[in-house]
Amino acid sequence: MKSFQHVNNLWNDAEAAKLSGMDRLVYRSNKLGSDQRITNTGGGNTSSKISETDPLTGEKVEVLWVKGSGGDLRTSLRENFSSLYQTKLIGMQKSYATRTDKGLKSQAEDDMVAAYNHTTFNLNPRATSIDTPLHSFIPGTFVDHMHPNAIIAIAASANCEKLTQEIFGGQMEYVKWMRPGFELGLAMQDICQKKPNAKAIMMGQHGFISWANDDHACYLGTLEFIEQASQFIEAKYQAKGGDAKVFGGAKYQTLAAEKRNEVFAAILPWLRGQVSQQKRFIATVQDDEKILRFVNSNDAPRLAELGTSCPDHFLRTKIKPLYVAWDPQTEDAAALKKKLADGLVQYRKDYATYYDKCKHTNSPAMRDANPTVVLIPGLGMVAWGKDKSESRVTAEFYNCAVEVMRGAEAIDKYIALPQQEAFDIEYWLLEEAKLKRMPAEKELARQTIIVIGAGSGIGKETAHRLVKEGAHIVCVDLNEAAAQATAKEITDKYGLGIGVAGTGVSNCGPAIGLAANITDRASIRKMLDQVALAYGGFDSICVTAGIFVSPDTTGHIPDDKWALTFGINVTGSYLVGDEAAKTWKEQGLKGQLVLTTSANAAVAKKGSLAYDTSKAAANHLVRELAMELSPLVRVNGVAPATVVQGSAMFPRDRVIASLAKYNIAYTETEATDSLVKKLAQFYADRTLTKAPITPADQAEAYFLLVSQRLSKTTGQIITVDGGLHEAFLR
Repeated sequence: MKSFQHVNNLWNDAEAAKLSGMDRLVYRSNKLGSDQRITNTGGGNTSSKISETDPLTGEKVEVLWVKGSGGDLRTSLRENFSSLYQTKLIGMQKSYATRTDKGLKSQAEDDMVAAYNHTTFNLNPRATSIDTPLHSFIPGTFVDHMHPNAIIAIAASANCEKLTQEIFGGQMEYVKWMRPGFELGLAMQDICQKKPNAKAIMMGQHGFISWANDDHACYLGTLEFIEQASQFIEAKYQAKGGDAKVFGGAKYQTLAAEKRNEVFAAILPWLRGQVSQQKRFIATVQDDEKILRFVNSNDAPRLAELGTSCPDHFLRTKIKPLYVAWDPQTEDAAALKKKLADGLVQYRKDYATYYDKCKHTNSPAMRDANPTVVLIPGLGMVAWGKDKSESRVTAEFYNCAVEVMRGAEAIDKYIALPQQEAFDIEYWLLEEAKLKRMPAEKELARQTIIVIGAGSGIGKETAHRLVKEGAHIVCVDLNEAAAQATAKEITDKYGLGIGVAGTGVSNCGPAIGLAANITDRASIRKMLDQVALAYGGFDSICVTAGIFVSPDTTGHIPDDKWALTFGINVTGSYLVGDEAAKTWKEQGLKGQLVLTTSANAAVAKKGSLAYDTSKAAANHLVRELAMELSPLVRVNGVAPATVVQGSAMFPRDRVIASLAKYNIAYTETEATDSLVKKLAQFYADRTLTKAPITPADQAEAYFLLVSQRLSKTTGQIITVDGGLHEAFLR
């Protein structure tokens, strides 16, 4: 098997030999997409022209199978590819020519995309890509269109055409920048007719496309072109001084890892509030060596201002990032906030100017003018997205942009895509239509919710309930392993999301597990700081942690157990609310705090003196915190009655003790599940609904209170007790 230094050759002849037709296209695509040095997440497309049987005529026809709109090559399956009659696609050239002859070129491009539906083979519902003409009009049977950093570095160089000839000779031709679509496909067709020996085309400021009449040869050719480009760049890079001289050398020094985390934790919630004024965002922090090398450099301000080159990049990263000239050695976090605040004001003005300068009469309304990438010397990069997956991909794409800049500056001079061209991609009406077709966001989308006590029982059930509605969940428990187990259950079900960026706590998915002792303010603050590093901040907190201490054999509660009960059930909730209030205030975004009280707060019961009085205090704590934290934060409580099933507060020995207390028949050898069921039904029979109360019943109440369904409710207790009439308000 042929090996490469700068890309991975993942092709396995034995695996490929078992496949045919479309399955080989999926195989080739997955292998190409598995190496991010070949193409970025969601970027690039592949195709195969395959002989198929027409379902109507029974005749053999040539069908273009091409990766459809959206999706990711690494994970693409058969259903992610569109299929089109090749002869009908070629026939569309006449219609396009007629329209462009009338001076309707821009409209013709959009019309052609809509017309692809009329070329669909076998009623395939997958929407085809705007790159379809590139694959159809190139004569090769198998075509790869990739976005490798090394190739884009050449494409984004001032002397791209000359460099293409120098590096690849006659094997790769050049086409100037054109927006992907019909015109570009025709330009490539013309090149192939004039240069029949060409095997690839460099696409100015975009990427490259290569082809062959054998799929393995096409795959290897793609890798070989990337390898050639990489070797050329690295040789030039070393000749110019390598890492020591990259980006003009270092201007700032990196802060130590512990100090970086401290500063990030101090600024991120505030920064999240600043960029979330229209819609809330989730952060990804990256502070590895490569990104720090860039943000610390002399050339970073110049290159950052130029923005990205490849359209795939700036659709995520916007036209440019926000770079903040903060000196980590001489300035503190307060100075950084001031510079960020000033920078955000200027960034929004610049974005509005860009929009006003480039807009057309039919352009969509200006989108959110806040940056999605923030660069800070000494610290690294903060990327923003609608969820963790998107912010990670945004970070990944700006990493690609940095690598492109590094390569372009090593071999020549980096140039960005002209602003008008960038605008026409960003605000393309077809892109706007695609955004409008996307499904509505879930009810708790863009939110981070901390669930304290998530290791078991009501907390675990609440974590699972909230993530279903789109929330990012921070599972917190005194038992860190239990918290991480719940987080793993969530990520195993929902996935980590695409994109890989950052290290440590920031490199997470829709859930993360953390430890905290809610009776210790320092432990709470440490946890909240970790949440800031992971997601940028938080929106709501559900405190489900609690403790029930049984009296000793004489019926007495020892002083230390009394203090522990109040420490967890009352003081712990206060400390969480009081410490979280600092972050909520920094963010300036409305939030929700939900505490767990109990039906016992209103019902005196023998044998639970400490628990019942602590829960009565918790009831009033809800009301007091609602006053203290208003109007920014709503504070409410959930008051369960006895939840036996799935509760950590009812281990086997307590269940047995309760059965004995109430003279409920059981045997010592009886299975725990059976014992729990008996006790749960006993408690249920004392209620009006006669049904056992489960953690899922409680989780529904937490969902209601952190959502906006009860947006005008604060200082209230929702009782979920099955109808315990003794707890009715008097």
